[in-house]
Amino acid sequence: MTACKTLLRISLLHLESKAKTSHFSPSFSSPRSLPFFFSSSLTPGFSLEPYRVPSRRFYSCVNGAISLETADSSDGTEPVRQNVILEIPEDSCKDTVEELLSKSKLRLHDDDVSRFMKMERRVEVFQGGANRWFPYLDKFKAGNGVYLSSEDVLEALDPYIMVARKERFRNVVKNRSYSVCLVVEGLGDFGNVSAAFRSADALGLQSVHVVSCDSSKRYKDNRHVSMGAEKWLDIELWDSTKECFKVLKSRGYRIATTHVGIDAVSVYGMDWTCPTAIVVGNENRGISDEALVLSDLHCSIPMQGMVDSFNVSVAAGIIMHQAICSRNSRMGCHGDLTSEESQILLAEFFLRHSKSAISIANEYANRMVDQPISKL
Repeated sequence: MTACKTLLRISLLHLESKAKTSHFSPSFSSPRSLPFFFSSSLTPGFSLEPYRVPSRRFYSCVNGAISLETADSSDGTEPVRQNVILEIPEDSCKDTVEELLSKSKLRLHDDDVSRFMKMERRVEVFQGGANRWFPYLDKFKAGNGVYLSSEDVLEALDPYIMVARKERFRNVVKNRSYSVCLVVEGLGDFGNVSAAFRSADALGLQSVHVVSCDSSKRYKDNRHVSMGAEKWLDIELWDSTKECFKVLKSRGYRIATTHVGIDAVSVYGMDWTCPTAIVVGNENRGISDEALVLSDLHCSIPMQGMVDSFNVSVAAGIIMHQAICSRNSRMGCHGDLTSEESQILLAEFFLRHSKSAISIANEYANRMVDQPISKL
């Protein structure tokens, strides 16, 4: 068993005396004490009492097993022991907004990207035109050097992910798009970054970019703000606005900076079917002069009150929501991935699901080498 997979067994032997009762009464002391998802319905005749385990901030568990005793009161037979497989969602707190941004200047950009993204990435050769930007290739490099296709990844991990979870992944992928992305420039409050990430994920944006965050500021863990959204987003870090904008333009994006000025257009009048990068700036200084010069257009949210601005994370949420609503109105839906792209992104989500997913994919690749799998 790999080091990144933990088996948690909960014994219910203390309820043997109540095994013949006809009521199910879970006895968790707190609804948050054990965030399990059951893969099958539970049979009346037992209750659950978890062992008290030391509190941990990080979890990398995929499966757990619960030993159950049920009794059939109609024939008086002895209790029958059975196992219910549980899946414990991984809490990837180690990959929080704090660590991602506060250490960004100490790592190369490519290392930051590969830290979160599992499938192989496209080479930056796109120079604009009719093609749309999609970052992934249809291959994952396993530990033994063997490349797995998205189909291989899905086949390898399918038995280890609950049906409900897989359906959630498919629904999310169906509504994902790279046609609108978010760029946060120079934000000093990581809580705002976390909130912007959460809004981006909730609205169906897959790509977000962070330019030159101030890592010297005091940071408090804002995972309760982002709700783990950073785990499912493609996050790219940049040392300069110029570098970020250059790459985004090469991928076919127009750059729309949020700015209150005479030349700013209303976000409600923009054509959001065109690939667009939404840029929001520092809480106090706003968008940098460099970003204003390098951008393709300036946009703003019409204000009707005495104040002349929103909180930066609120402004980002409003603009992204307007973009999605406009795309839904004009195109019928926001999600625009092809079937091939959807399968690749689904495989990416499967690989991000838990740390043990990588180990399982590696084991699958090893079996392919030892015993080639027929694709008939």
